[in-house]
Amino acid sequence: MLKKLKAVEDRFEELCVRSEQPDFYSDPRKAAALLREKTDLEPIVEAYRKYNTACRDLEEAQELMSDPEMRELAQDTFRQAKEEKERLFETLQILLLPKDPNDEKDVIMEIRGGVGGEESALFAHSLFRMYSMYASSRGWKIELMNYSETELGGVKEADFIVSGKGAYSRLKYESGVHRVQRVPETESGGRVHTSTATVAVLPEMEEVDVVIRPEDIEMQVFRSSGAGGQHINKTSSAVRLIHKPSGIVVACQEERSQVQNREKCMRMLASKLYEIEQEKLSSAVTGMRRSQVGTGMRNERIRTYNFPQGRVTDHRIGLTLYKIDAVMDGALDEIIDALATADQAEKLKNAQA
Repeated sequence: MLKKLKAVEDRFEELCVRSEQPDFYSDPRKAAALLREKTDLEPIVEAYRKYNTACRDLEEAQELMSDPEMRELAQDTFRQAKEEKERLFETLQILLLPKDPNDEKDVIMEIRGGVGGEESALFAHSLFRMYSMYASSRGWKIELMNYSETELGGVKEADFIVSGKGAYSRLKYESGVHRVQRVPETESGGRVHTSTATVAVLPEMEEVDVVIRPEDIEMQVFRSSGAGGQHINKTSSAVRLIHKPSGIVVACQEERSQVQNREKCMRMLASKLYEIEQEKLSSAVTGMRRSQVGTGMRNERIRTYNFPQGRVTDHRIGLTLYKIDAVMDGALDEIIDALATADQAEKLKNAQA
């Protein structure tokens, strides 16, 4: 590992020198790629240099411990340097793990009501609100693509793009079935009902990332529909694209023009086709979306939101928080941080196997 780290440091220093050359920006695309590489290597190099400093401090403290007058002071330095060295070694192991190439991409999210009728649609609306507030807290932007409401204000389906630094790296852990246990507003007897909603998270792909042949696409136009108000258009500006080879259907009705809606549809289609290609490469039994969403049944859950007890439980890592109001208001970092840490630990375990 230390040889690999030295090679990373050498490459970083090479990039630093190259970025200062007068002709560095003569090829803007190449310069941007090299600057991204330099940025990616910087935290590794920084941790590696701190690790080397800790190693030197440890050696010096060992030498000083042979001097009776310096032994007590040297022991404290030795202990601190040893702890720092061990901590940085673990950090470097994680930093050297292969990164998900999609982590910095924007995200396409799909929320659907699952089991539970109108209550599942109301819960889907709560999830959409939760992710909207989380995105706002991180300075991310949300673009609606397709939003279908029920008469009581629930959400049949919501498709939207989340744009911002590291959006996929955080939101990818939200894929799956979310279960809610609460007393519905429509329940007169005060009984707790269990309902579900499904969330799918896809890294957004540009058309250039995936080959889409024009002859494989059937385009349909229709009028926007919904519960009323802003979702009703008098012109057929909404767009539905059907990818004939795969049977994938995507729709967008939130923009005012067909051109804008078609552009968003193409972005969603590219992401879904990329998902299929990833499935083939990994020889998975089911596609990424299906593995994320399942069938929407109550027992296929990744997280439970229990309102009477005020708790949220993520079943993948056994984490329970008694702060459901904060979570529903978008305070998801504690859960996502724990999931990311567990994911890194699993990858590190596999890498050492």
